[in-house]
Amino acid sequence: MRVIFATSEAVPYAKTGGLGDVCGTLPSYLKKLGIDVSVILPMYKGISGEKFMDLELGTEKAKVMIFKDREAYFIENSEFFHRDGLYGTPEGDYPDNCERFVFFSKSVVEFLKSNNFDIIHCHDWQTALIPLYVKKYNLNCKTVFTIHNLGYQGRFPKEKFSILGLEWDYFTPEGIEFYGDINLLKAGIIYSDTITTVSPTYAKEIQTPEFGFGLEGVLKKYSYKLYGILNGIDYNIWDPGNDSFLYKPYDNFTDKQINKLELTSECLLDSKRPLIGMVSRIAGQKGFDLLVKVLDDIIALNYNFILLGFGEEHYSIKLKKFAESYPGRISVNLKFDETLAHRIYAGSDFFLMPSRYEPCGLGQMISLKYGTIPIVYKTGGLADTVIQFNPQNFSGNGFVFDVYSAESLVEVLKFAYVIYCQTEIFKMLSENCMKYDFSWNRSAAEYKNIYEKLIRNP
Repeated sequence: MRVIFATSEAVPYAKTGGLGDVCGTLPSYLKKLGIDVSVILPMYKGISGEKFMDLELGTEKAKVMIFKDREAYFIENSEFFHRDGLYGTPEGDYPDNCERFVFFSKSVVEFLKSNNFDIIHCHDWQTALIPLYVKKYNLNCKTVFTIHNLGYQGRFPKEKFSILGLEWDYFTPEGIEFYGDINLLKAGIIYSDTITTVSPTYAKEIQTPEFGFGLEGVLKKYSYKLYGILNGIDYNIWDPGNDSFLYKPYDNFTDKQINKLELTSECLLDSKRPLIGMVSRIAGQKGFDLLVKVLDDIIALNYNFILLGFGEEHYSIKLKKFAESYPGRISVNLKFDETLAHRIYAGSDFFLMPSRYEPCGLGQMISLKYGTIPIVYKTGGLADTVIQFNPQNFSGNGFVFDVYSAESLVEVLKFAYVIYCQTEIFKMLSENCMKYDFSWNRSAAEYKNIYEKLIRNP
């Protein structure tokens, strides 16, 4: 079986978030199951490779290149892809993102015409036109479309429709028209053979008005081909027992405390208080509207707090002011720093993810492996992976609030503090969390079953 992932991100080549991790990691686990997997993505600035073939794309010309040592293909267009950012600048999205990723999708389809694959697995709105083109041109391969975050849909004005190279018959409410605009993600939902999303709970949530972003009706209509498959994490990267970024690798609570001492020393925090960590994109979706409301309470409850991330400026300004107001108690690091990220996972006592919605989330799975207790809002993949801790029977692995409000978050923080003060119980909880397995092995097997089912049913 030959499968190719079409994506706008894949580590180690390009990444802005979880999409890059998934598309760079899942293929290696599928290969272990005997599947021949390749990846195709834009040839961004800084990527190099050996010339593979030229494609004719109407009056345009696209070059597809391959690394000799990796099964990765790259669509080259210097005008579109040789830029500092993947999708935009700090000021906003590139105004020609529609043109860029329509060009990419058309190029991938041309590539498919001359290279035989059984499955084309497309990811997010940047590749959502590919299933439509595959059907339009009657290509001999099946399509899987994965929604990583329904909040990003590739919505563009009707005036750009001619770029797509489609008949106006497609621009209808039953097609890719969406309140007078083009909606590329809608094309992936309608025209793919199978839709997946990144957790079972999120697959249900996106069929509701609260989480459907206007597409809940379409998703309900096509729910017969929708599956929720939980993402995994790569324990070759995220393993505290073999993590070169840590002050000291560990597999027990006692050695974990060495990492806390070193982290708090490095970041000028008091090591005697419980430490809440966050590694996150700074955005309203990630719960920063709640965080800025409760940071005073976090300090009043005797916690320290450390954050690593970057994103929306208005939250960043508020967070820096909190850090200035609470020296020795709050550390705010507005940057990308892989070393510090690993050290926060290892050195914190709790890991906070108050996301308003979270399709899957990787942070809570990583924190569990590092024995850092997650505190989460009950949504999406967070609901599928974090279970409220019960000290009576010692069930559960974290702390969960199920009403999205500052008051509910403060209440769960109070309970977490009570458990922290019971040293032996907290130690046992931390070490139990380290035993959870959220590797890609299970998820890869589920994707393999989907691929095989598609091939069996032409």
